[in-house]
Amino acid sequence: MKKYRKIIRTVLFALLLAFVLRSYLFASYIVDGESMEPTLYDGNLLMVNKVVYDWQQVNRHDVIVFHANETEDYVKRVIGVGGDQIEFRDDQLYVNGRYVPEQYLDPLRPNDGKPFTNDFTLQEVTEMDRVPEGHIFVMGDNRRDSLDSRYFGFVAIDTVVGKVDVRYWPFSQMALQF
Repeated sequence: MKKYRKIIRTVLFALLLAFVLRSYLFASYIVDGESMEPTLYDGNLLMVNKVVYDWQQVNRHDVIVFHANETEDYVKRVIGVGGDQIEFRDDQLYVNGRYVPEQYLDPLRPNDGKPFTNDFTLQEVTEMDRVPEGHIFVMGDNRRDSLDSRYFGFVAIDTVVGKVDVRYWPFSQMALQF
């Protein structure tokens, strides 16, 4: 009887621990769509760190999950944070007037002579010249096929669920940190 009690106690503890981790520290997400290729693919399973932004700020180039509306969460890359000026010129990103390389896009850039990211300024797509404090500007890595801040505007920091830390499925594509 003691043996069964110990097993039951261990199972209950494991379930409680899993509930706490899932509810407060981490969340699992399934990528739906092609907007983050080649970094993330449709059907990838992700582990999202829900507490990292309690200790640090959202940074440029972080891959995040946020509440796009009441029923959908999106995964995108942070391009600009509060106070940033953003411009794309000749298929290159400029933040606050400085060129910012985006090596993560290299595997997807087509050789068809067309720009991967069309030229724009923040003013042209949002009618503001800087990202407002408490907000971020996000884009999908698949720039030609992404519904992102160019279309729906800035994302409020308080809608960010967390930072994508792990792609754990398929196992052959497992990756840490993006």
